[in-house]
Amino acid sequence: MRIQFDELDYQDAAINSIIQAFDGQQVRKSEFTIMDQDAQGKLFGNNGIGNKIDLSVSKLLKNVQQIQIEQGIPISESIPVPFPQFNIEMETGTGKTFVYLKSILELNKKYGFIKFVIVVPSVAIKEGVMKTIAMTKDYFRTQMQGIVYRAFMYDSKKLDDVQGFARNENSEIMIINIQSFNSNDNIFNRTDMDALYGISPKELVSETNPIVIIDEPQSVDNTENAQQAIASLNPSMVFRFSATHKNKSYPLLYKLGPVEAYKEELVKRIEVAGIKKSIDGNEAYMKLIGIKATKKSITATVEMYVKSNTSIEKKEVKFKKDDDVYIKSKRIAAYEKVGFVKDISAEPGNEYIEFSGEPSIIRLSQAMENDLQIKRAQIRKTIEEHLNKELKLNQQGIKVLSLFFIDNVANYREYDEENNRIPGPYAKMFEEEYEDVIRSEKYKGLRDRHVPISEVHDGYFSVDGKGKIKNTNGSSQADESTYQIIMKDKEDLLTFYDEAKGNVKKAHKLRFIFSHSALKEGWDNPNVFQICTLIETKDTITKRQKIGRGLRIAVNQEGQRVPGFEVNTLTIMANESYEEFASGLQKEYEDEGIEFGVFANDIFSSLVIAVDPETGYKTPLGHQKSTELVQYLKEQKYLDDKNKGTEVLAKAIKEGTFDIPESFKEIADDMKEKITTAIKEKFNVDKIEIKDKDNAVTVKLNKEALAGPFIELWEKIKYKTTFTIQLNSEAFIKQAADKLAEELEVRITRLEYERHRLETTGSGIETVKEEQTTFAVSEKQYEKAPDILTYLQNETKLTRKSIIAILKQSDTLRDFKRNPQAYMMETARIINAAKRLAIVDGIKYEKLTNGDVYEQSLFMQEEINSYKESIVPVHDNRSPYDHIIVDSAIEREFAENCERDPNIKFYIKLPPEFKIKTPLGNYNPDWALSLQQDGKEKLYFIVETKGSTASEDLRPTELGKIRCGEKHFAAIDTGITFKRATEQPAIYS
Repeated sequence: MRIQFDELDYQDAAINSIIQAFDGQQVRKSEFTIMDQDAQGKLFGNNGIGNKIDLSVSKLLKNVQQIQIEQGIPISESIPVPFPQFNIEMETGTGKTFVYLKSILELNKKYGFIKFVIVVPSVAIKEGVMKTIAMTKDYFRTQMQGIVYRAFMYDSKKLDDVQGFARNENSEIMIINIQSFNSNDNIFNRTDMDALYGISPKELVSETNPIVIIDEPQSVDNTENAQQAIASLNPSMVFRFSATHKNKSYPLLYKLGPVEAYKEELVKRIEVAGIKKSIDGNEAYMKLIGIKATKKSITATVEMYVKSNTSIEKKEVKFKKDDDVYIKSKRIAAYEKVGFVKDISAEPGNEYIEFSGEPSIIRLSQAMENDLQIKRAQIRKTIEEHLNKELKLNQQGIKVLSLFFIDNVANYREYDEENNRIPGPYAKMFEEEYEDVIRSEKYKGLRDRHVPISEVHDGYFSVDGKGKIKNTNGSSQADESTYQIIMKDKEDLLTFYDEAKGNVKKAHKLRFIFSHSALKEGWDNPNVFQICTLIETKDTITKRQKIGRGLRIAVNQEGQRVPGFEVNTLTIMANESYEEFASGLQKEYEDEGIEFGVFANDIFSSLVIAVDPETGYKTPLGHQKSTELVQYLKEQKYLDDKNKGTEVLAKAIKEGTFDIPESFKEIADDMKEKITTAIKEKFNVDKIEIKDKDNAVTVKLNKEALAGPFIELWEKIKYKTTFTIQLNSEAFIKQAADKLAEELEVRITRLEYERHRLETTGSGIETVKEEQTTFAVSEKQYEKAPDILTYLQNETKLTRKSIIAILKQSDTLRDFKRNPQAYMMETARIINAAKRLAIVDGIKYEKLTNGDVYEQSLFMQEEINSYKESIVPVHDNRSPYDHIIVDSAIEREFAENCERDPNIKFYIKLPPEFKIKTPLGNYNPDWALSLQQDGKEKLYFIVETKGSTASEDLRPTELGKIRCGEKHFAAIDTGITFKRATEQPAIYS
């Protein structure tokens, strides 16, 4: 099969933008007037024949501006010096290599230019360019009327090619990577090479004034040395092709970015699927990443959720002993029950963190086990997505491919003692899951169902001298040969396995490809429909590199493109949530220079205000007027400080009240409509939530209230305590066994699967949910029974004798076989909970003798933002702030009753930082208040407000914490009374 090349409108537009830049250059005459054509577009130098460009700078600028106006690109005001350079922006997968190769031939055909240099950043991209040249050879032969051209890869051992490049009269195309000529030591720059008689390859090339094509300039000329190297080629003109231009100082001739490519369905639509362990929404997510021990300290790195100003994000957080998890999370409620760090173990093979609350322990081995569950699930879901697409697309002649990225080749392939290849862990997982899935009745009609499992998957990896696969960095000599193999197999991978047609190669059977994560650029395949990331360490593949391997539109068995999103959907099986992938992808776009929703000063500069009826020349609004208009939008609060659209702008456009200055309306009759259309391209008004800001309230600190009554109350509650514990073993064993028998519920571990579609718009990347489900982990996870007694000993710190007694009395061991890991984890959790509850009965608090107290600075935050529905106004300086912030209807009623009760002299909603340490985790009391009735002695209370004060209605852990709180306040012995109340009047009872 050979890939067919169509005449695509957007590619022709890109090519024409390059051709039109030379408008006014002497046009090459007909192919038949041979005597004239040699003199045009050519320049004879000392050592060969070069390009001849005779355009004035002013004419070139005029050409460029007309091209930009036509495409709605902000216009340029000058041409770069010392040689013209232009940016061409084309999204990955839209055929930029094809575009610049055809542009080269069109420039030769129309203007007679013959010398071209293509500069690439890496071996991978160089191999990709050479593959495209080979694939397009027959197409260009028929399309370009027999133009003769030679394309070659620069090789310092073949300098005759460079000599031929300089002297030949036909089109010469040299492909060279920047590392070959950006140093004085490069052979390309040396004059002592006998093959060229004292002339350096650089001199020969520079005398030809080549037209230079830079592929991925952000990686080519991103250093001063590289920029000097490009200049040393003495280019007559430079065209810079990239999906993301970091250097935007060069005039942009053509723009087909991710937004335009998505809107026109020129690339695959992207779906992101994520898998995570199914947990209670109130569970505090924590994953132990690693532990570092030094002579002075032990620290642990934990992945958890952390609150920021605008969102909750998953981050890696450092912990040391006594750190409060709730504080580290920036006060996310779910982490309150975890408590503080009691201990950290760095013992090899027994790394863990112990907490005062729940979970009591998290282990590194547990995190690794969970990772394997997730990775197996990723593999299974990738197989399912793949087979589902085969059901739909095979009948259209489209072979479906899936790609797995791994960062350690031993996870896919290993070697036995005799150097025979054997499957690694991921290969075993793949074969087990594929065998299970393919048996489904749903897939019995698939054409390749009968192909042996071992032949449907294989890996592309670099090999060492003995033929063994190895980990590499993507740019070694071994990688170069791997890229060549990938490119060589490209068409075969797209071809169905078919014995009748003789399509029986290994690549014809192959549908699932494993590749090292270092081989992340320079190659792709149009029929990759699933990409799965199985990375153990930090993921070094950018999201753009991942999607880039499969963005191109799919082809059928005739090599023809099959357009449309109904066929072309790329599913990313991510090793993170869809939200993280989507936001990370947008950040990568922005880091690479794509500005979502930003109104730059020149954004309106190419709006057409007049057209010359005779010449067709279009007059643009221009930079000055565009800048004035952007400034007006900012003055009207339509744009914020970052030049992004505001709620005010969204409201004005939605309500039809948006307007522009009269001076702009006078420029052209439809100026307002043109400006509004341009704004909507950048700003999605439907996605902006118009909020009622009248409900916002700033709660302020009342410093006058931090005096007499406050000080009196504070003196009663400020003291800290410590506690000791005594435990009755026999009673505890019975209590633990009863609790285990009552509460233990062992389920097959379930994983959550979500799939979301990404929509790339002018204002950013948006997500649309398409599927959400849960499924059980594979039974393969449970084939090996773990050592339950050792595990429970480590988790609970109980003796083996006590654990055996609890398990026997509970009569729950029958559940162990259902899910050993879940049984052990749940049993450890329940025993530890029982232990903590038993501890409460035997706990004794004592006031600290060192004078350690809670700081008054807990009340020093000057302002707190809240909303009217969450506050109760404070009168008569009876609380530290001018409003009480409440979290429930019970708290609101309590605060309002305090305000109405003249006997309440002072009351405080205790801040979250006022925490009492308990063996069940930190306890935060609700209220402190002072009361004086009928002029009698003041009474002081700690009040716990709950929906119910009945012990049976409270969770055991919650009840235990409250009981510890009572013992704490009894121990400080300041005359404070502890009350549980559902309403404020109950404090009098």
